Amino acid sequence: MDAPSNPIYPILYLMQTNLATIEEQLQKRWKYSYKWFRKQNDQWDGYTNFIYTIATWEELVTAIAKTAEINQLPKEKVFYYAINRWYNFWSATAVETIFCSLENIKAAKNAKDKLVDFSIQGIPFDHKTSVFPKGFGQSFAYAKTHKEELLYWLYENQSRQQRNHFANRLFLIVYSEQAKHWKLKADIQLLKSAITNYVATFNTSNLVTLSFKNKEKAVSDIIWVQK
Repeated sequence: MDAPSNPIYPILYLMQTNLATIEEQLQKRWKYSYKWFRKQNDQWDGYTNFIYTIATWEELVTAIAKTAEINQLPKEKVFYYAINRWYNFWSATAVETIFCSLENIKAAKNAKDKLVDFSIQGIPFDHKTSVFPKGFGQSFAYAKTHKEELLYWLYENQSRQQRNHFANRLFLIVYSEQAKHWKLKADIQLLKSAITNYVATFNTSNLVTLSFKNKEKAVSDIIWVQK
């Protein structure tokens, strides 16, 4: 999960707040289409880093308007860029909060650690919630029976910026039969159910060991979230 300048704030916020509240806020983004207008980059991330400390939709919209005016940015483009970053970040924060609330899970000692969010039975993991990728070129049913193939694809096609790494990673892959996969990132109760079931039945024999061309190795797995 991308780390803000004050990375402990979001987790503390959600620990002190009902997860249903953040779910309600995130779902306010659903009425807008999912588009970016541009690839994510450091400059536009800098314009929109306020997303890390704003948890409500109304405050977010106000902050976007101010940023567009101050930096003379196209209003529609900065709006979508910011709401997408906000949506993905707070969904990821909710997921991490859910994991860290469960038995057998230990939160990372260093909140700024980009490679570890938590440990399960002593095994460290970074987590990432991703929509089922069109670029994989295979059906969801195929992916579920070829987990290792999808895992290699995810590692090789993940972000080329600060989140690119070959350390242990636990993926939540969301898939909607209505083809609105991205919306499931805000179905926090559905994510919580899938995560709780996974942790309760966690077995190291289900982990996949991956070997990369740079000679690095990682263990990884997928939690499938389907609706």
